[in-house]
Order: sequence, then C-alpha cells, then structure tokens
Amino acid sequence: MSKGTPALVGWLAIASLAVVLVGGVLAWTAERLVPEKHPDENEPKGLLASLWQAVLHAMDPGTVAGDTGHWWYIAIAFLITIGGILIVTAFIGVLTTGLDAKLADLRKGRSDVLEQGHTVILGWSDQVFTVISELAEANANQRRAAIAILADRDKVEMEDEIRAKVPDVGRMRVVCRTGDPVDPDDITIVNPAEAKAVVILPSTEPNPDAQLVRTLLAVGKARENSAAPCPVVGCVSESKNLAAARLAGGPSAYLIDANDIAARLIVQTCRQSGLSVVYTDLLDFGGDEVYLKEEPALVGYTYADALHAYRTSSIIGILGGDGRIAINPDSRVRIQPGDRLIAISEDDDTVVLSPTGPAPVDRSAITAIPNSPPTKERTLILGWNARATGVLTQLDQYVSAGSEAQVVASHPDAGPAMRKLAVLNLLLDFKAEDSSDRSVLESLRVQDFDHVIVLCGDDVDPQLADSRTLATLLQLRDMEQKLGDRFSIVSEMADDRNRALAQVTQADDFIVSDKLLTLMMTQVSENPHLATLFDDLFDADGCEIYLKPAGRYVRPGMPINYQTVVEAARAKGESAIGYRVAAQSLVPPTYGIVLNPDKAAPLTIRPGDSVVVLAED
Repeated sequence: MSKGTPALVGWLAIASLAVVLVGGVLAWTAERLVPEKHPDENEPKGLLASLWQAVLHAMDPGTVAGDTGHWWYIAIAFLITIGGILIVTAFIGVLTTGLDAKLADLRKGRSDVLEQGHTVILGWSDQVFTVISELAEANANQRRAAIAILADRDKVEMEDEIRAKVPDVGRMRVVCRTGDPVDPDDITIVNPAEAKAVVILPSTEPNPDAQLVRTLLAVGKARENSAAPCPVVGCVSESKNLAAARLAGGPSAYLIDANDIAARLIVQTCRQSGLSVVYTDLLDFGGDEVYLKEEPALVGYTYADALHAYRTSSIIGILGGDGRIAINPDSRVRIQPGDRLIAISEDDDTVVLSPTGPAPVDRSAITAIPNSPPTKERTLILGWNARATGVLTQLDQYVSAGSEAQVVASHPDAGPAMRKLAVLNLLLDFKAEDSSDRSVLESLRVQDFDHVIVLCGDDVDPQLADSRTLATLLQLRDMEQKLGDRFSIVSEMADDRNRALAQVTQADDFIVSDKLLTLMMTQVSENPHLATLFDDLFDADGCEIYLKPAGRYVRPGMPINYQTVVEAARAKGESAIGYRVAAQSLVPPTYGIVLNPDKAAPLTIRPGDSVVVLAED
C-alpha cells in the first residue's frame, strides 16, 4: 500500500483474477464430480461458462440469489461472491481513487505536454496576452498550432485569465502548466526538446536579467539531448547584462536589449511623426509583416527588377545564401541562386509575382528634389527613466553638431546620470523640476523646441506614471490651443490600455515600449532571421525607415499609381514601403499611414503627404 495507487491497482487486479480463476475452476470441477444434476440442465457447464459465471458472481453480489444445483456449487459461488466483495470492490475503489487523483494532478498542471512543433512560453506577465494573440494570428492558417505556457501560477487561473483577455485564439491550442521556469525538470514538462521556439517573458522580479540568465541555462539543460534547432528568444533589461545572457543562451539564443531598442524607437519616432505606427504594423501579425521568399524566377535579375515585380508586396532587401542580410542594397545588385527576398506582405502566401508584369511608371511625375541639409535641432525631454540616457545617446548620433537637448525631471537618478553622460553633438541642459507642473512648462517656452519627448517615470507605479504622463500631455495640449502653435510631441506609455485615454491629447505618437518589444520577440520566434533585420533597422549607422516629404519624389496633384512612387524612391537609392496622408495624420488608429499599397492602385499625392522609405539617411 505504501507504493501508491499503481501498485495497489496491479496487485488487486491479480487478486481479483485469482478469485475468478480459482472459483470458476472449482465450480466447473464440482459440477463434474457431483452425480446429481439440476433438472433443467442436461449437461454440465463448460470451463469458459463456469469462468464467466465466476466473473458475474465476483462483480455482482446479487447473482448468487439465482444459483441452483448441488450445495457444493452454491457454496463455491457464494465464496466467489464474498471474494468479489472483499477484493474486486476494493480494486474498483482504488482504481476510482487513482483516477480522481490523476485528474486532480492534471488540474494542477503537472502533466507532460505531448505537442510537437509548438511554441513554449516561459514566465507570466501582461505581455503573455500579446504573445498569444499574435501567435494565434500568425498560425491562423495552420491546423495543429499549439502554445505551451509554463509559469509559477495556478493552471486554472492562467486558463481563466487567457480566456478573459484573449477570447479568440482560432484553432490554436493553448496549454498551461504550473512550474518554475528556472528549473530544468519543470521545463521538461512543456517538452522544449520538440518545440519550434521558446519565448522567455521578462520577469517582474527586482533583478529580471538574473532570472533570464537562469532560465536560459535551464532551457539549455532541458534541451541538451535535442539535436533539432530551436530559437530561444528573450529580452535583457540592461545592456551590461547582454553578453552574459548571450553566453548562457548559446548560439540559438536571440536576445533583445530592451532599453536600447526602446531608446532607439523613441528617438527615431520623435524626429519622424508616424513612425511608431509603421513599426507597430510591421511587428504585429494583424496587418503587413516581414517575410522571406526564395524566387527562382528572379535569379539573375537586379534588385531594381525585384522592387517592381510584386504588385502586393514591398521588397526591402535580400537574405544571401551565406546568411548575410542586405537591407535596401544597391539597385544594381543581382539576385543569386539561394538568395531570399525580404518582403513586406500581408501573409507568407501573398508574396507572389505580379501575373500581369510590373505596373506602368509615369516618369513625367517623378521629381528630383534633393533631401534638405541637416540643421541644428532643439529637443525637450520631460521626465526620466532607465531609458533616458539611452535616448540622449541615440539622439546624439542623429542630430548635427550644436543641437540642444534640455531635460526636465524630478527623478532622483536624473541629475547624477546627466553629469556622467558624454555626448559629441548635443549641448545638454538639466532642470530638476516637476515636468507636469504648468508653471514649469510655461517657463520652458515649449513652442521653441523642434521635438518634445515625454518619458514615463519608473520611480512610481506604472499606472501612476501614466497618470502623470497624461497630466503633462493635457497641459501641453492646453498650451498649444492658447498659443495657436502645434508642438511635435512623442509620449511613452507604460500600459497599452492607457493609449486610448492618451489619444485625446492629440500627441503625434505614443510609444508603448513593452508592447513593441513583445511584438518583436514574437516575430523573431517565428522567424529568427528577423533578429538581424531589426538590429539593422534600429541602428543609426544602417538603413532605417524614414517618412520624407512626398513632393521630393513625385509632383503633387498628378494622378499616378504607387509604382511611380516606388520608382522615384529607387532612383534615389531608397526602397519605398508606403505613404502617409497628411489630412488623416491625427485620425487613429492608422494616423494616415498606408503601408504596402497595391502598386497598380491609383494615387494622387497632396501637399504635406509623406513617403515611407528605407534609406541610409
């Protein structure tokens, strides 16, 4: 009994079988030895019939009431019934108890996951709902897609919360298990050895990078006997821990530097209104995203030919057969065997060559207006958090020498960090004041700055930080109305749910760093090659996404098609991926951004419109 339910079930099953066999054989023997027969019986029962009667007596005590014949036979049948009551009933009871215990164990989430080719999610935070919804969208055309989540939470609570916040996951299965993401034995529950990707969510502990390193080591231990490649995607909160995390994760780990990427997003967006909408559209699976496509029909053709070859997809680069990525290469570069085109498209099955050939180009509408020379810029940063130094460092790489950056914050870390910061092009100024105070804002003459960045503080609760950000934005909006002068404002929010509230402030862009980083992690988990692409896009030295005045490409007011815009951008060494309608720049949710339009669709550019391009500067 100390060995548990399996041992009890086994021994009771053997004892039950022994009662049936012994009793059935005795009953069969008794009928043959006794000369008297029952009047209704012409011949004694066979051995199989006697064994069947023994089974009925053991399982149903009421069967003995119908026994007739010699008293020896009745006595043996009675003993079989007594044995059934004592042993068979105990066997059924133990079996029922064992099944109940197993069901209870299943409800606790400790059973092994049997899925293969699934995505494993380790950890739990609000970001898990973004990952689930994005993977559901990405796997909508797959029949057996599955996600296995391992977190130190109750299985039923996780399932209830997922059903409440992500009610529609399509045909994708979501399996939750309870366990410690840093314990290799617990990680094996979700079968990482046969998973197609592992996503490690940022921990809510005080030192999340330490938790990430331990989880990476645990994943490596759990997968040490697996030969199949599997990308492991995680997010490092501090750049100084990136090298250690990469060493712990090994060659299959794709790690995102959270503060660095968020700082780059904020800087790029503050200098180009609408860029956050472009990035969100590219990073989520709901609209257009980045895919890789090998096109043998274009081998030997140039990159310029590839730009025009797809009617409903925008080509942005080439992934060489050697694994190197070239974003917006020279238009004369020829496509080699084994190369894959990097395309922005609605889905992986929409990256198809135009059946009617390239749409016509109206060359009379193309202009040759050069880009404006760089000028000195003034940037105002309101608030402070761990990403602020990264924002200033990245801003210093974009602006021309002699540009100014003024920081206004009451955060205790702001002053010491500003004094340690070394920049080349920026002239820094710092004021230790409350950035949400109306009198402070009025004294700054906000209207004299080219860009305004409102950072979400990390020294208070995220909801309180967002409340302060909203108060600052409302103050700025009121100042705009009284001055009659619109400010260029980019605001960072801690919680994506507060974005809808912030839209009434009519700021140019809202950056929700955690959501964008989660979208990026999900994209990389589905396609690891995108990690290198994102590094290039967010690097000040590589090709980046810009929104440039459309009048520099085509003549405003002329009816053309989008193919003409693509050719105008190609002539400047750029790859066009969309445009922005100025008249709709304040209308959510797209804010006038049209990404990857049909190249044959008619288009008329208006003054103030922009073209979204990939370019060096």
